[in-house]
Amino acid sequence: MKVVVDVKFKSDGRAYYFDPADVQYNVKDKVIVQTSQGIECGEISASNHSVEDEKIVSPLKKVLRAADNKDLKKIEDNKIKAEAAFKFCEKKILERSLDMKLVEVEYSFDATKIIFYFTSDGRVDFRELVKDLAQNFHTRIELRQIGVRDEAKMLGGLGICGRPFCCAKFLDDFQPVSIKMAKSQGLSLNPSKISGTCGRLMCCLKYEQDAYDYLIKLTPSVGSVVKVGASTGSVVSTNVITGALFVKLDDSEAPPIKVHRDDVTVISHKRGKKPQPQQEQTDEDIAEEM
Repeated sequence: MKVVVDVKFKSDGRAYYFDPADVQYNVKDKVIVQTSQGIECGEISASNHSVEDEKIVSPLKKVLRAADNKDLKKIEDNKIKAEAAFKFCEKKILERSLDMKLVEVEYSFDATKIIFYFTSDGRVDFRELVKDLAQNFHTRIELRQIGVRDEAKMLGGLGICGRPFCCAKFLDDFQPVSIKMAKSQGLSLNPSKISGTCGRLMCCLKYEQDAYDYLIKLTPSVGSVVKVGASTGSVVSTNVITGALFVKLDDSEAPPIKVHRDDVTVISHKRGKKPQPQQEQTDEDIAEEM
């Protein structure tokens, strides 16, 4: 076991382990750390705690010190310079008619490097643009192409549910999402209804899938023969979230009755069958079909 702290460099970014060097830090504390990209300023997202050695990526770098007012002032100055760099880069992109969209500009803590994040449908020859930027800012320039999901994560916004984007709020990493998940959750397979603002399948389909898988195992499938009290019947409709079943009784001409899955006993699945595993269809597969 090793004592570590979790440090984030962006509020919507993932957390990294650092060695607190026997200093107690609290959540929200600003700290200066040594990274593979140089010295950076981050924020403590989880205070001192122990983790297993195999979960740590070696070498574990140390927290150099707590950030002081001078460091915080430098961060604010970098944000102002980043805004100016964004406008300058956008102007040069237009002048050179480059097929790319600038998303965000980020200064390193010590201002020795500027990263320009952009999206594009294909490869972009930005060599001349790099020369323009280097001549103007006199520092190391890096242009980094990102995907549409990364763009949504950086810019943020509201999803169709009316809440902030999951990717910008709490998701650390993007996980593969398939159309099979929407199908098993009983959602419309219309891409416009199950896609996020980024145009990809919604991230919530993935992290909600475990709950659906568990509930589906507990819920008799449509067509199953079940026993309700002293009568038997077949399941004609289900709601895996509420556990509600609509059962057509064999000895009655009445409409299907509504019961809870806990109140029935499954006799067989002969009149129907459990959903079979399907080959997952990813965002890329959908894009090819559309």
